[in-house]
Amino acid sequence: MLAWLVLIPLILFIDPDLPARLGGASATPDVVSYAVWYSVVRPIAVGAMLVGTIYTLYDMRASIFRSIRGAFETAGGKGHAATQALNRLDVDISIRWVLAATVALVIPITLIYYHFAGSWFAAILAGLVMTITGFFLSAVGGYLVGLVGSSNQPVSGLTLCALVIAALVMVGIGAKGLGGVAAVLGVASVVCCACCVSGSLIQDLKAGYLLGGTPWKMELVEVFAVTAVSFFLIWPIVWLHEANLDTGGIGGRALPAPQAGLMAGLAQGIVGGAMPWGLLVMGAMFGVALVMIEAPSPMLIAVGMYLPLETTSAIFVGGAIKWFADRWAARRKFRPEEKASYEERGTLIASGLIAGEAITGILLAVLFIQKIPSLTHFLAGRDMFAFVEPWGGRVSLIAFAVMAYVLAAVPLGRLAARKR
Repeated sequence: MLAWLVLIPLILFIDPDLPARLGGASATPDVVSYAVWYSVVRPIAVGAMLVGTIYTLYDMRASIFRSIRGAFETAGGKGHAATQALNRLDVDISIRWVLAATVALVIPITLIYYHFAGSWFAAILAGLVMTITGFFLSAVGGYLVGLVGSSNQPVSGLTLCALVIAALVMVGIGAKGLGGVAAVLGVASVVCCACCVSGSLIQDLKAGYLLGGTPWKMELVEVFAVTAVSFFLIWPIVWLHEANLDTGGIGGRALPAPQAGLMAGLAQGIVGGAMPWGLLVMGAMFGVALVMIEAPSPMLIAVGMYLPLETTSAIFVGGAIKWFADRWAARRKFRPEEKASYEERGTLIASGLIAGEAITGILLAVLFIQKIPSLTHFLAGRDMFAFVEPWGGRVSLIAFAVMAYVLAAVPLGRLAARKR
């Protein structure tokens, strides 16, 4: 809300000619606001996220170092005895295997960077930057998933942090031109995948822990699953691109890919010397100010500025529903175990909605590959029903109100039925 209700109106008030310079002089207010957010506020948010990332890592330093120290102690001279002494629920894959697999994967990726940059020094340095930023940003990404959920994990923001660091390193060693840009985007792409996987893994491992799973077995299965899925998921991307070559493919009119465009623009701007450093520094100073006033979570504030209004609004509404449901439940004066059961049922229903949304997205992608523009067109042969334009917004509000009621009432109803 800080971005949309404070910064954007303030920027337009101070500089009313900005929309004209952004190419939206005759655009509607919502388009102008989006253009200002995309071109001005998001770079500020990226600067704040850089500071927020460093601060989050500083807060997590004890747990990160404790985990690393414990892993090396377990793999040391007394590793076998230490492993035998551990509870089954505390045994992870040996750090030796983790390091060996990391080296085995970094080597071919470094060769790809050499193909792009044309310099062994630049390629090795890019590989080191990828490894270090991937490790720490994955930790931050997993931490944020625990706060805002995997659906709202700011993957592109974390990727932009890695991109900025990699681009600064490339500029520092003189790797410029298309080769330097390609190496920077290569680092960003690997870190992006690592952050995405970290969010899913943190949830899988948490669920497994609650169910009594053995960590090293779950981690091994996750390795095989990620490897297998990586070979499978590339094909829908290729099919989506080839199915829309007439509109420019991925990055074209039908599949605009704005996040990728932003990252490419930032990489070219930094390596080419045309980066809006003022906005990044402004965001970094804002992040420092948040740290100095001891804001509860500077990283989440920066993420809120970076995410679009529809996403942050949905998170706010979800929090409001949770607050209302808790107040409703408080009047029933549940016992602690009844309250825990109520919250678990509500979480289960909300998780089902998230899973249903993901499945629906896959089905819509299949329709899109078949050149079917929408589900309405597939079922009724038309792009839009006549009532949608005049009444669609009101109908959607009714649907959301019913959903909010279901999220609060169904767990309470089940619990009341069990009490009877």
